[in-house]
Parts: sequence; C-alpha cells; structure tokens
Amino acid sequence: MPLFSRPAPAASHGSAGAKSAQSGRRLRRTGAVAAAAAVVLALSACGGGAPPQSADGTVELRFSWWGGDKRAQLTQAAIAAFEAENPNIKIKPEFGDWSGYWDKLATQVAANDAPDIIQMDEKYITEYSSRGALLDLSKYDIDTSKFDEAALNAGKNEDGLTGIAAGINAATILANPAVFKAAGVEMPDDSTWTWEDFERIAAEVTAKSPKGTYGAAAYGTDEASLGVWLRQNGKSLYTSDGKLGFEPNDIAEWWGFLKELSEKKAVPGASEVVEAEAAPLDQSGLATGKNGLAFWWSNQLPALEKAAGGDLQILRFPSKTGTSADANLWYKASQFWSASSRTKHPEETAKFIDFLANNTKAGEALLADRGVYPNSDVRAAIESKLTPADIKVVKFIDQIKGELGEAPAPPPKGAGAIQEIVKRYTSEVLFDRLSTEEAGKKAVDEMKSAISS
Repeated sequence: MPLFSRPAPAASHGSAGAKSAQSGRRLRRTGAVAAAAAVVLALSACGGGAPPQSADGTVELRFSWWGGDKRAQLTQAAIAAFEAENPNIKIKPEFGDWSGYWDKLATQVAANDAPDIIQMDEKYITEYSSRGALLDLSKYDIDTSKFDEAALNAGKNEDGLTGIAAGINAATILANPAVFKAAGVEMPDDSTWTWEDFERIAAEVTAKSPKGTYGAAAYGTDEASLGVWLRQNGKSLYTSDGKLGFEPNDIAEWWGFLKELSEKKAVPGASEVVEAEAAPLDQSGLATGKNGLAFWWSNQLPALEKAAGGDLQILRFPSKTGTSADANLWYKASQFWSASSRTKHPEETAKFIDFLANNTKAGEALLADRGVYPNSDVRAAIESKLTPADIKVVKFIDQIKGELGEAPAPPPKGAGAIQEIVKRYTSEVLFDRLSTEEAGKKAVDEMKSAISS
C-alpha cells in the first residue's frame, strides 16, 4: 500500500488562484486560460501601460486584482494609505472575480493595455514572464530583506524577480473537532502520524458517525495534492527545467491509495466526491460537519471556520515515517505583486509594490486577506489586529518553518492545464472507467503535451 500525502485545494488566498478563500475550490481555472494567455501574449507588441503623467505632475497607475467585496474594501484601504503618503501618485483600482480575471488580463496584454500593477498567480507567472510581459522587479528599489527565502524565490525565474509574494500559506489538513467528538474518536497527533494512521482514524470516524459523514474528504481534485504525494516519495511535480518530475506509475500509486481509502470508507465514494467538488466553500463537507478531516490551504481556515460556526484545527500532513519534517511541506506564495513590463512609470509602480510588501500601514489595511504576511516585521506588527482564526494560521506558519522541505520548482508554461487533467482522470479512476495504470499513462501524456506546447 503506497503511503502519501495530499494538500488542500490550491487556491491562492484568492489560485487557484489559486485557489479568495471565500471562493474556495469553486473558483478553479483550467488550461484554457493558459492557452489563451499563450496566444495573446505571443501577439503582444510594444506600447501600452499607464497614461502619461498629467500636467500637474500626478502619475496614475492602474492596479488589477481578483477577489470578493471584502478584498476590494481592504485593498482600497491600502491604496488610500499609500496615496496619503504619496500625493503625486494615484492608484486606479480594477478588480473582479477569479472566473473572468485571466481572460481579461490576457486580452489587455495582447492589446498593450495591461495594468501597471498586476495581482499574479503561481500557475501563470511563468506564462507571462517568459513572454516578456512582466517587469523584473529586482532592478528597482524594493526591499526584500525581511522575506523568507523560499517565499522570495517563488517569484524568481530566468526572467528575474517578476513577482513579490503578497502572502504565504502552506498545505494543511484541517480537522473539525466536533465531528471527532461526536464519533468518540481522539484527534490525531499531527507531529507523529503516518498515512496508515490517517487511513485508520478516518475509517473509524466514518464507522462511528451517522450515515453520510466520513472521516475525511477525498483528495485528487487539483495538482497541489499530487505535488505533496510526489515530494514524500522523492519525486516532484515539475523539474527546474520546466518538465514533469514524475512518471505514470507515480501518479497511479497516488490514485491507488485514494481507491483504497474509498473502499474502506475512510473517504466518500465516487459520486459523493463529484458532488462535493461542485459545492462552494461554505457548503463543503468540513464546513457542514460531514467530514472530520479535509485537505485545504492554511489561508482558507478563517472562511471555513466562519462557515462551520465553530473551531477548526490546523494539522500537519501525515508522513511515511511519522516524523513531521518528512511531511516535506513548503511555503507557497498565495499570490504575487507583479508589474507590467510596458508600464510607463516603473519607478512609481515599484514604489507602490514596495509599500504593499513592506509598509506596516499596508499590513494594517490588508491584514491576512491574501495569506500570512511574508515580511516578518509587518507580520509581527499587525498580529494584535488579526482575528483569532488568522492568528491561528500565522502561528501554524511559524511553527512549521524549521520542518519545511526544499521549495518546489515553479510551474512551467502551460501548467494552468494540469489541474483540470488531474481532476478529470481522478474521476475516471474513482468511477472505474480506467485503471490507475491506464489513467496514469494518459494523464502524463496530456500533461507533457500541455507544458511543451
């Protein structure tokens, strides 16, 4: 029996995109966005950017991001704080939800009309960077001395520093203590548990709970879960040169363990998994008390706790050895602050990004909306203003710092398609339409095609 780990849906606190927390798994994108971006970016020419400086010397910068109403309110508070300190720079906000964000951005870039400051996601930063659409921020005066090295490196590629992390999070297993208490099962010790423990505990919770309640949610709906499993088995999702870091047998074993969990009723069956995937965050099994354990990113805890109406607990992933460091987790940039390479005002654009990244006033406005603040000084300065749920996330992020594995290679061009491929073949396996071996070969062939096209 293969032992593995599975992270939460990767949404950015906002990816997938990644990915706002309130959007949860509902706001997942497919490879179509990456493909569209590739086409329009290839067609882009020079020009565009912010309008010229006005007659009175005021510079206007356009700033785009995705997210809901709360994010818009917090972000505009940060904008107001910046403008108060920099009256000669005006920030024009442009925002919308994740579902239309990437199509709009690709069209803007193709028309040489990209915003000056762009909220960017891990899945697409290489796509845009490699086509010269993003500014190398290392050439400008942006302080990164208080950033964790892994968080900083997440925005680096062969084209330079094209993204400054807006927040960091980590793959976690979130637990609903109320479900465990009702089942009379003790909560797991996340510093020592293995995947055999995970299977045993989840199956016990299912057996001692009302029909329709399961010990754990299933994994397999996005590529982040595969990434953790691969890392625990000496492989990786991607290599540093932009290729797949695993073979068909690796993903077949990952699906094999999922099948075993389902057969032992540790997780729901195929039809229930599909139904759960379509549910919004506030209707997820963890939030509604139908799952004792579920795979989420750490920055999604506050929204889930609010939906659950009670306390949730953050757990490390199990490991093959029962040693927490062997869970091989990492800090993920929830989003990035990026800039258009066509901006007519790169210095002012960099000044605004530096403010967002390093100024306590920005931190007091944004709080933990985009994840835990990467700047350690700002993180400490705003902790007293955070909600109890946000503080719980910050403490977890700090707690695992000494246990982290090596930062994963960034997603290559075309990686936006991988999530949909993983999700589709997981369904094929769960419904017994393909064997794990058949699904592994077909999925890897599609993935290789997606990132080489």
